[in-house]
Amino acid sequence: MKILLVGAGLSGAVIGRQLAEAGHDCRVIDSRPHIAGNCHTERDPETGVMLHLYGPHIFHTDDAGVWDYVNRFAEFVPFRNRVKTTSQGAVYSLPVNLHTINQFFGKTLRPDEARAFIESRADRSIAEPQSFEEQALRFVGPELYQAFFKGYTEKQWGCSPRDLPASILKRLPLRFNYDDNYFFHRFQGMPRAGYTAMVAAILDHPRITVELQTPYRPEMAAQADHLFWSGPLDGFFDYSLGRLGYRTLDFERFTHQGDYQGCAVMNYGDREVPWTRITEHKHFSPWESHDSSTCYREYSRAAGPGDIPYYPIRLVEEKSLLAQYVDLAQAQRGVTFVGRLGTYRYLDMDVTIREALDTAGVFLGAGKAMPGFVTPPI
Repeated sequence: MKILLVGAGLSGAVIGRQLAEAGHDCRVIDSRPHIAGNCHTERDPETGVMLHLYGPHIFHTDDAGVWDYVNRFAEFVPFRNRVKTTSQGAVYSLPVNLHTINQFFGKTLRPDEARAFIESRADRSIAEPQSFEEQALRFVGPELYQAFFKGYTEKQWGCSPRDLPASILKRLPLRFNYDDNYFFHRFQGMPRAGYTAMVAAILDHPRITVELQTPYRPEMAAQADHLFWSGPLDGFFDYSLGRLGYRTLDFERFTHQGDYQGCAVMNYGDREVPWTRITEHKHFSPWESHDSSTCYREYSRAAGPGDIPYYPIRLVEEKSLLAQYVDLAQAQRGVTFVGRLGTYRYLDMDVTIREALDTAGVFLGAGKAMPGFVTPPI
């Protein structure tokens, strides 16, 4: 078959590779001048540092099949993400762990003592937390909530934590030991040559053609037997029902001679600091040595037309509009919506690749009988 894949990020590349290896001809298009989507990496011509142009991406997974897959196309170097946060004039480790607790409260608590101490600070009147704020108050108490979560969350999401679902905070661990590794998955690492080189290797197949700076036009679908769409779900329908809500990021680049902050990621929990974090990109490649450093201050705001969508908001209003777009999408024939934007979900890289592999597997069994979504958005 002739397959059209819109988007040269992880979803389009992995689906295209699987179908090309099965004998299908795959045309991959992307409106940007590069492949790899938001995990695109490139060398800074000024400092030589490998940059994550759309914010840092650390590969972490418990999925052995996905880990084996990415290692087919790149050499992964072990990497542990050890995040720090500046709050109220001091620097602490994240996620909140035993060191954070002892430092913040000026204690020398053992694990069982810290667990009991935090429980004594928690609001035990909250039986079933419904909001982000209730989840935080119930499980970490007001002091840690104010210092590490409230201001940062207000900046990141542009709304009160009272208006966000509790599920957002449930993803963040609270540890009663000294483990400061931000992630807890078995497999963690960085591709030595960067993510763009990895995606290029995935796309390197004689049955795959890649066309960059090529926006999708509806007439292109008529030239293909099936279309995989990894762009914005509402964008496929020309935003006819309205725009789904996203947060976007602005980056303020600066360089520094030497080591600017001593870590890859420094969060800023205080509300009066306008940026959410500073990332120092040479620390994402600790096996390299650079005299100079490239850093980015990150600012979060509501995405408008023309902005790069990063984080789907998925509150009540957005979920209602999403349901309408899902109905439209499921009524289509010959189109399958995939990936972070195509399904309007926040997806880590490993989940994106797993769903792409699964989607390709379903297609190879179903062919033109493909559903609009292999993984339902709601």
